[in-house]
Amino acid sequence: MSEDAAAGRRQPDADTGRAGIVLAGGRSDRFPTVDKALAPLDGHPLLWHAVDSVAPTADELIVNCRRDQREAFAEVLSEFPVRFAIDRIPDRGPLVGLRTALAESTATYAAVLPCDMPSIPAGFLDFLFTRARNRMGAVARFEERVQPFPAVVHVRAAAAACREAEANREDQLDAFISAVDPHTVPERVVRAHVDPVAFRNINTHDDLAQARDS
Repeated sequence: MSEDAAAGRRQPDADTGRAGIVLAGGRSDRFPTVDKALAPLDGHPLLWHAVDSVAPTADELIVNCRRDQREAFAEVLSEFPVRFAIDRIPDRGPLVGLRTALAESTATYAAVLPCDMPSIPAGFLDFLFTRARNRMGAVARFEERVQPFPAVVHVRAAAAACREAEANREDQLDAFISAVDPHTVPERVVRAHVDPVAFRNINTHDDLAQARDS
């Protein structure tokens, strides 16, 4: 069940509005001395940047994480009306984390970001919301492949797609995207809307150093 960082926040009616979901429950062996989500960039943790990206487009904000992360995450996100979707069994991958977060959402559509993509502009997420309308979702093609994130997905359809992908035991994120069957924004359109550097994942300390220098 969700755990509110902002007690008393009014929840929207079911199947209305937009959610913003940030996945932050994974462990990164390449960040051995700090939780990657809390690694600082431009004065704020990576997690803060991801939540700040989705906040302008969303009626509700949900962060998926492990129980041991919640206290620290709530502290750095205190300015946002965030709810936490806690993994019952940690370390089972982003698809399980996404399913956990989707189960907590009352929205029709949700924008989904991992915590290590700190530079996706809110305007591009808003564009994906418009592309997802009357579809099961919208994703971007970048560097000649369909990117699983950022994505905007229909909440209930995506929850079903998570279950299907897990059951098939395939490459789970690719299987998830296939099951959702989203609108795919062509790369030329993506590049017209967003600087390609925004698609950079922060996976290592070197990636973080490059992001600080850019």
